[in-house]
Amino acid sequence: MNPSDRLSRHVEVLPAAADQETILANLLELYAHDFSEFHDLAIGEDGRFGYKFLPLYWSDPDRYPFLVRSDGHLAGLVLVKRGPAVFDNYVVWDMAEFFVLRGHRRRGIGTFMAHEIWRRFPGAWEIRVMQSNVAANHFWAHAVSTFAGERVDPVYTEKKGERWALYRFASGNPKQHDP
Repeated sequence: MNPSDRLSRHVEVLPAAADQETILANLLELYAHDFSEFHDLAIGEDGRFGYKFLPLYWSDPDRYPFLVRSDGHLAGLVLVKRGPAVFDNYVVWDMAEFFVLRGHRRRGIGTFMAHEIWRRFPGAWEIRVMQSNVAANHFWAHAVSTFAGERVDPVYTEKKGERWALYRFASGNPKQHDP
């Protein structure tokens, strides 16, 4: 049995409804805490990092929020958006935020999540990873290459003093779209 088939039986990538915004906001706090190790994120006086773009995921037609469950339990989140590439001037799908709770990591769940999203949103993709986040770089190199069926090497660039690895690839038939 393919490991992906086994995961698909207990991992669900589900569109998040507007009434689940608080759940996503809570998960984004955990994500921001993890991410603050690599990026200078300031915590507010209310003790929260916050995510000012979250409400846009229910009002902007180019943004898509997802909750991830494993065996019925929350396991992570994915925020997808379509728009101009971060480093160039062409339209791509962007994995705006991607988070797997620590207790669900290293089980193939993250790779399954990424592949599921790429299947749902065919077209040009750009995945950007801070070079200082070594674990994320290993994860994305694996996830992108296994999805593409061949090794995909990143392009390295710098923006606002941060060094980034960019993975660029295409998924599926770009005329299809079924989130």
